[in-house]
Amino acid sequence: MFTGYSEKTFDFMWGIRLNNDRDWFMAHKQDYLTHLYTPTMELGKEVYDKFMDKHPKLNLNLHVCRIYRDARRLHGQGPYKDHLWLTIRPENDIWSRQPVFWFEITPEEWSYGVGFWNADAQTLAAMRRDMDQDPKRAEKLVRRLNKDGRFAVQGKDYARKKGESTPLLAEWYNKKDISVGRYCPADEALFSPELVDTLVDGYNFLEPYYQYFKSFCKAGLEDLK
Repeated sequence: MFTGYSEKTFDFMWGIRLNNDRDWFMAHKQDYLTHLYTPTMELGKEVYDKFMDKHPKLNLNLHVCRIYRDARRLHGQGPYKDHLWLTIRPENDIWSRQPVFWFEITPEEWSYGVGFWNADAQTLAAMRRDMDQDPKRAEKLVRRLNKDGRFAVQGKDYARKKGESTPLLAEWYNKKDISVGRYCPADEALFSPELVDTLVDGYNFLEPYYQYFKSFCKAGLEDLK
């Protein structure tokens, strides 16, 4: 059962950021397992069970990331992450090009939402075509998002604009990666079991945005077959 993170969770994350080497990690591996990995797994399982009870047809799976960085992509960084995330996502070889629900905890903040890990150009082109042909569909979702106030659209823009849309969709139209999320400073919410219900309530609200993003994936995914 998830009872909340603790100060020791942040002690470990700051520690691995400042001492990102094998010797330090091995000396503190139990701290990682006890105070970061295990509560993240417990949080994920409870959120997943509650969310999927309401949306069983989504056919998604829970995944908690490993702390070990991919040795092929270190780019001058240490071998360990100083943060951890979980995703509720499709279980297939091309999940990273499909929308996922996520939660992430870092030394400074926590976040959750729905969106793409690595959206392909075809998917985003399909989304722009839909905005061109039926802008009211996306505008309805944007108005709903703005009225709720918890979440905001995120993602990098293309360096060269792909075109123009309605004023309400302007922030969405030229994204090269896109997600809808909420970012919070590390606060007392992380130390409470109520974090489970916060995430479940947020994911329930965001489910239409998952469906919206998912509806454009077919064009991009077929190119990968």
